[in-house]
Amino acid sequence: RGAGTRRLQAGLRAAGRFNAQVMDFIRPHVREGVSTGELDRLVHEYTLDHGHTPACLGYKGYPKTICTSVNEVVCHGIPRDDEILRSGDIVNVDITTIVDGWYGDLSETFLIGDVSDEARHLTQVTFDSLFAGIRACEPHGRVFDIGRAIFEYARARGPDVVQMYQGHGIGRDFHQEPGIPHFPHPSTRKIPLEPGMCFTIEPMLNLGGWKTAPAEADGWTVRTEDGSLSAQFEHTILMTEDGPEILTLTTNGPREGHKF
Repeated sequence: RGAGTRRLQAGLRAAGRFNAQVMDFIRPHVREGVSTGELDRLVHEYTLDHGHTPACLGYKGYPKTICTSVNEVVCHGIPRDDEILRSGDIVNVDITTIVDGWYGDLSETFLIGDVSDEARHLTQVTFDSLFAGIRACEPHGRVFDIGRAIFEYARARGPDVVQMYQGHGIGRDFHQEPGIPHFPHPSTRKIPLEPGMCFTIEPMLNLGGWKTAPAEADGWTVRTEDGSLSAQFEHTILMTEDGPEILTLTTNGPREGHKF
């Protein structure tokens, strides 16, 4: 049992490390004048060159390697060659990779050029709310505590929390139980956070209301219902006896306490 647990955790850690490595690779390319289609190609080639598998490509028919969600796109934005990043944009880059059968999942929101004060504030609150959720994780605690911490932190600072999409268990499958809502859903009061569990926390916050429009004709792209800006950050978390371990910490990206 002990050896099996160590192997499981080693697999998860390796997947998280490589996923973070991919994010650091693409980071300098996420800039004004670059297309989201080019970002996708770069990540795809980098992943294959290292012998690993893009998890999103072909998942339920998804056509690309990464998701790029620009401005009012909440999640699942499909990269396109005709979508050029402009000064003032914010863009979430969501990367999931399979490493030796294990999944790692990570996303960041990037500020492109000179962004508005409102966009910067939204990005900051979203980033900080992720860590509010992580800090709320305790061995043998509850999933409910994560959602409550994120929701209370965000609402006190203005942005609203998307309720239609949530974090998830992760391991040898992309999406597993339990679901991790980013608001205090009553159904999560009795779901424990047991050591050995691995899951994502990935709050999506909107400058306007929390509601999202139905997925567009492409079957994936989700926008805010009111057209307001949306931001997201995500880490993969392993619950240990000592508390939450972030498996997807990057070398060059923002750490807890970072100011945008």
